Amino acid sequence: MTADFSARYVRWIWCRAVLHRGWWLVTSVYLVVDAHLTASQLVLIGVAQALVGLVLEIPAGVLADTVSRKWSLVVSHLLMGTAMLATGMAGDFPALVATQMLWGLSWAVAGGADVAWISDELGDPARVPVVLLRAERAQLTGTVAGLAALGGLAWIIGRGPAMILAGAAMLVLGLGVAAGFPERQFVAVPARRWRAAWSILGGGVRLVLGSRVLIAVFAATLLVNGVAGAFGRIYPLRLAELAPGLDPVLWFTGLGVVTCLAGSEALRHIGELSTIGRKYAASCAIATAGVLGLAFAPDAITGSLAVLVAAGALPLARSLGMIWVNGRAAPDVRATVHSLLAQVDYVGTIGCGLAVAVVADGAGFRAALTMCAALPVVAVVLVRRSASGWQANRKRRR
Repeated sequence: MTADFSARYVRWIWCRAVLHRGWWLVTSVYLVVDAHLTASQLVLIGVAQALVGLVLEIPAGVLADTVSRKWSLVVSHLLMGTAMLATGMAGDFPALVATQMLWGLSWAVAGGADVAWISDELGDPARVPVVLLRAERAQLTGTVAGLAALGGLAWIIGRGPAMILAGAAMLVLGLGVAAGFPERQFVAVPARRWRAAWSILGGGVRLVLGSRVLIAVFAATLLVNGVAGAFGRIYPLRLAELAPGLDPVLWFTGLGVVTCLAGSEALRHIGELSTIGRKYAASCAIATAGVLGLAFAPDAITGSLAVLVAAGALPLARSLGMIWVNGRAAPDVRATVHSLLAQVDYVGTIGCGLAVAVVADGAGFRAALTMCAALPVVAVVLVRRSASGWQANRKRRR
């Protein structure tokens, strides 16, 4: 039964990645080519999306810890599919901001409920990191399938219709979660949920503040994910500037496929998770090199190579950070702790996004990307110090 839960979870992660990652590829081109948004508008859409998560992520995580993790995922699918549909029908900047804010709300409602659900249903803490790594690999291979499928579909029927079809499929996938995800290990709070919610929130905050390692990972997440959000929104514009004559859908699809395949192979060889601090630091350092490479790329080929490096390393750092945090989260506050981590992510997206928008408008892409490249360096220092301190403490306890 446990094996069935893990396989079901990994398949669902794969299907969700096919739809939302493929949809985002087409959307990123749609925003630049069809909606004609500027660099600052692209980043500000991400900031607006992050603001929604900043306000609602923690309440959503607490709700998942008090009411239901499964039904949080179902509601998330409903909101996500609606946002995907609406984006394909929106044309001007205010409407696109609204649809992307709804998209942000859908991820806030999920609120770490996916990781919390599988951690509960497995009932085996030692197996959870293994399953989460399999899920991260499935997300990357699903991304490859989604990029190829949705990119090809957009090339055949147009970007808007492809985005609408992806949204409809996401709604159907939500029905699959409702019908196929049991919730046998989680016990909802039967009464006085408001008081219990505050207690769970306080427990999650105390857990994070009481751990030097968690504080360092949270701080590094703020920096790295802030860079990832800004980089992911402006690199298509930078590449289009380097080679305006190339077909953006085919070009970005090819880049995405190679990036995800490389990331999946890296996760396959991630090795012993006791050295997760060093692996996290290495991925941050590689991301810095990629962002700098794009900033100073003289042509489309070197720019594409730089994107492959950065776009491969940044998600890897995020995955390692999530697994690191999950291993230190108590079961009764697990979704809340993941929501706190996501909250830090949103703060980084907003702060870094606003700074990048201002610098990009005032000084251009190169200055903005150079600023982004400096932030993962700080994250490297944070995680290396915390990992070294943790290993030293373990040796003293032995």
